[in-house]
Amino acid sequence: MPIHDWTRVQSGLFHDFHQTWSVRIKDTLNGGLLAKGYYALVEQKVDGPEPDVIAVGAKQRDKPASGPATATLAPPKTMLSAKVSSDAARYARKANRISVRHPFGEVVAIIEIVSPGNKDSRSSLRSFVQKAVSFLRNGVHLLIVDLFPPSDRDPQGIHKAIWDEFADEPFELPAGKPLTLVAYQAGSEFTAYIEPVGIGNTLPDMPLFLAPDLHVPVPLESTYAATWAVGPEPIRELVETPPAP
Repeated sequence: MPIHDWTRVQSGLFHDFHQTWSVRIKDTLNGGLLAKGYYALVEQKVDGPEPDVIAVGAKQRDKPASGPATATLAPPKTMLSAKVSSDAARYARKANRISVRHPFGEVVAIIEIVSPGNKDSRSSLRSFVQKAVSFLRNGVHLLIVDLFPPSDRDPQGIHKAIWDEFADEPFELPAGKPLTLVAYQAGSEFTAYIEPVGIGNTLPDMPLFLAPDLHVPVPLESTYAATWAVGPEPIRELVETPPAP
């Protein structure tokens, strides 16, 4: 199913899709994708802002849990990738940290689906970026899904806004692909796996890291399509109808 143009509807209508999609992703992860010893929860309160989906590792894990056939140790393949040098990562980790924990275990990964409100002001964007940076510096892996085009506050997309906090490196979104999917691997160094996409493209699977050397594919396309199929028809009509010239 092609990615729709969600700028055609008010942010509150996207919020309904956002919430349902988050639950669908959580259920799919818990249905056999996550490695043994991990599970996903939706919109749980951690020490900091509330994420959409969190992956929790059970308490008293002495070593990384083994995973099903879907879990892999090989580096994921995406269109683009970036890595912060070991020196930069080391100094970044020396910054003040906020402990991120959950009563059922340790939060190891977070999925964030970007909403229009995350980018509708400089303050909102700054808050989102600071949240992402804080999680990474605490060793929490991230998967960010941004189906909204860049604004004048993030002219090269959400990844560039986040990555600038670690390294001042050139980055430009490819022509015709203004939307951003990005998986961040936290560890001894920070690595970003970036997949730019555009309206009408199919959503690829994206990696969700559970440990620096273990990740599972998140089936964005199938969960998006399943969420769309049960969405209210009036909202689907609004999203699919091009604006009048």
